[in-house]
Amino acid sequence: MNNLHGTGVALVTPFTPDHQVDYAGWRRLLDFTIAGGVEYLVINGTTGESPTTTPLEKAELLRVAKEYVAGRVPLVYGIGGNDTAATEALLHSTDLGGITAILSASPAYNKPSQAGLVAHYQRLADAAPLPLLLYNVPGRTGSNLTADTTLRLAEHSNILGIKEASGNMEQCLSILARKPKDFLFLSGDDMLTVPLIACGAKGIITVLGNAFPQRFSDMTRAALTGDFARAQELLYPFVALNPLMYEESNPVGVKAALALQGVCQAAVRLPLVEASAGLKERIKALL
Repeated sequence: MNNLHGTGVALVTPFTPDHQVDYAGWRRLLDFTIAGGVEYLVINGTTGESPTTTPLEKAELLRVAKEYVAGRVPLVYGIGGNDTAATEALLHSTDLGGITAILSASPAYNKPSQAGLVAHYQRLADAAPLPLLLYNVPGRTGSNLTADTTLRLAEHSNILGIKEASGNMEQCLSILARKPKDFLFLSGDDMLTVPLIACGAKGIITVLGNAFPQRFSDMTRAALTGDFARAQELLYPFVALNPLMYEESNPVGVKAALALQGVCQAAVRLPLVEASAGLKERIKALL
């Protein structure tokens, strides 16, 4: 669990202008974030456009990352879906050697009940060969893991913790107040990282950390060591920038920020489209 304290980056998947996976850009991004001092990397999450990368691309991105990172930082891999049986099959068929944990978003579109969410995650946790991190992101999935549901799932021996991206502070505090001591609570909302750490969270899985790994990981470490004056100093410049990351959907904004820094192209795959000229100009001005 301690390996996943601090800053984890939900990596984008770089594409060429003709929308092929850009493996040179992928290696540059891996180097850029690791050099920025982040504690671990998350591959094949929503920010990586997992709905539009193929199974073969997913396997190759994972293979290249494991080979290129070569143990420099831990890796977390995203495996989720709205078909429980199919997701369970992926847990068995994916080469998870060298991976620390699995991040699994709640089923999207089906809108299961809380009982359905419990049954889904318990089945995955029973099947998973590695510890499982819950991922609550109701803005994308259409359903919310309530605090009571999260705490019930926390009792499972193979459920390590949660990336909580509901943005609901009261819900987050309810989990933090009652969770088992060894249940890992991670912020899933960049701008709530510092206040949630003040209340007991152990870190963040971030979008902004793709483009600003040094500043973001310094901010998180400052908060974790109790230096909240320094954490606030590093946090507040993100206040104006963060909404631009989501204005035309994630990862459109952060890819534009990465392109402005020469790390990778701004290209995304349909149904997403590249950042508009106006958005790029506003991001550039803040950079």
